[in-house]
Amino acid sequence: MSLRHSTEYWCALALATALAGCSSEPPAKPDKAEAVAVPVAATAAAAPSSATAATPGAPKAAPVDLPRRAVADFDRAVGMMRSGNTTEAELEFKQIAVSYPQLSAPYVNLGILFRKGGHLDESEDALKTAVQRNDASAVAWTELGATQRLRGKFQDAADSYQKAIAADPNYAPAYRNLGVVSDLFLGDPERALTAFERYKELTGEEKPVSSWIAELRQRTGKPLVRPPAPTAAPSAAPGAPTDAPTQAPAPTPAPTSTPAPAPSARGTGA
Repeated sequence: MSLRHSTEYWCALALATALAGCSSEPPAKPDKAEAVAVPVAATAAAAPSSATAATPGAPKAAPVDLPRRAVADFDRAVGMMRSGNTTEAELEFKQIAVSYPQLSAPYVNLGILFRKGGHLDESEDALKTAVQRNDASAVAWTELGATQRLRGKFQDAADSYQKAIAADPNYAPAYRNLGVVSDLFLGDPERALTAFERYKELTGEEKPVSSWIAELRQRTGKPLVRPPAPTAAPSAAPGAPTDAPTQAPAPTPAPTSTPAPAPSARGTGA
């Protein structure tokens, strides 16, 4: 089976405080796995804005001071969501959305909850409200695209992913999801290739993205980009001693993951 149809490689993407990681899902699932919760600080905006995505270089939404109670309420709702108490979490997020209209995060999480429950109409409505409240949230636009893809609105999904990229050109999940929907559902391998290559550039992921990129390059008639061959060490000069000890290079420290900070009482524009 060709990689083009092997969507079990790609049709999942976990977001935990807006960090991505791949998992396996059948083609009927969204382009990304359901997020556990979107942090309140990642989607706070000073005021509701239009549904048009921010352009690169445009000013971000101004920070907004969040009352401690808002953060505590949100944390409680997130805990309910993570523990599977979806009814209680839904009620809590709805109350937060009413009490703090400057936040889009409650609507993002409501959209995720509705999608997990199979209520795609309500999911799309909630996520559209999220991007209306903060059109600079790449997370909200990407979640909206995932729901639209499930509804068969493939072009709308691609448009949402493009708006996520416009809001944050370094938000890797949007590129990955754009690549999936462009290749598998819109028949646009050129755009898919561009999206996947940018995703790989941002994340450094090798499998399965490298295989998909190789197949797309073959289909679009572009040459494969191979890694440069290692440079051979220079040979010893004639007459130089050959029994001198050679010092091994110091090992490169493995990258460490920095845990995302907990939501604070100081919100930031996404």
